[in-house]
Amino acid sequence: MNRIARGAIEALPAAVAARSPTRLAFVVDREVARLHETLERIAAEIGAAWIPVPGGERSKTPDGLAALWSRLAEADLDRGSLLLAAGGGTVLDLAGFAASTWHRGIPWVAIPTTLLAMVDASIGGKTGIDLPAGKNLVGAFHPPLEVHVDLAFLDTLPAEEIGTGLAEIVKAAVVGDSGLLEHVERNATALLAREEASLLEAVRRAVAVKTAIVSRDPREGGERRVLNFGHTLGHAIESASGYAIPHGRAVAVGMLAACTVAQGRGLASPALRERLSLLLSRLGLPTGLPAGFGPEAIVDATAADKKRAAGVLSMVLPRDVGRVEVVAGITREEIEKGVRLLFEKRGPAPFPERKGA
Repeated sequence: MNRIARGAIEALPAAVAARSPTRLAFVVDREVARLHETLERIAAEIGAAWIPVPGGERSKTPDGLAALWSRLAEADLDRGSLLLAAGGGTVLDLAGFAASTWHRGIPWVAIPTTLLAMVDASIGGKTGIDLPAGKNLVGAFHPPLEVHVDLAFLDTLPAEEIGTGLAEIVKAAVVGDSGLLEHVERNATALLAREEASLLEAVRRAVAVKTAIVSRDPREGGERRVLNFGHTLGHAIESASGYAIPHGRAVAVGMLAACTVAQGRGLASPALRERLSLLLSRLGLPTGLPAGFGPEAIVDATAADKKRAAGVLSMVLPRDVGRVEVVAGITREEIEKGVRLLFEKRGPAPFPERKGA
């Protein structure tokens, strides 16, 4: 169940009471807790153990998971318990994975507090942690019982984080909703200014794209793989940068690289890449990569991609807006061409390190 509205978390106490859990734990990003005291008030109201954790990739590690397990043990959570998690994608990934493993799996509720998490990490049930060898290599499918999307959290989000989330909305549009892409193009300025009606429409439509696909393919056996558009190289860019480049910005340039590969295979016209490049620039997102690390590091990082099977790399390639497909047998040469073009066509947007939550 998805609740999408300003003030959505006020329905949380009633939703929890309806579940009648034996015990409760509330895992929350520390910075989010500082900015939104309502969360701690609600935790106290429902009698949940309060568990603040660091935000960002630094918490989404084996050590971070072990520390969270210890806190769940201190809270004496049993198999009838419920875990609630509030934060960005990293906190939701970590908390959701902890829930999937605690007593072999307890239910959880997601409260995304970034635009990116609202349209991506909170939907679909992918949870996990990072290893030095790659992002999200350890994880599980464990969907939340409910997702409470409260637009009030966006009021305190740093400006660059709005753009990061808009990149994922653009991805959803290319994958499955041409009308959503047109909405973003018409309302780019309003979206960056956090105009609520425009944001609400964009979030609802992006969530609808992902929810529909996930409902048909919950464990990524087929159709769901199209949601990885932009992610093959996006994850490689994140890894090669030591996660200094945030996920949404990496996916933005990853989508452009995928367009280059698709164009080279005769699947897409140059107009698609040009259209996306123009829109990403208008949204303050990068259309190229900064100096500081070479294309070889990114290409090498694709070797750890989870979508590689028996040494064969698959990639989601677009034909047009609303028409993408999974293509196997992507070569190193194709990846190199797509990556090198990103270094040749650097966009004006910077790659700031993630701030806040």
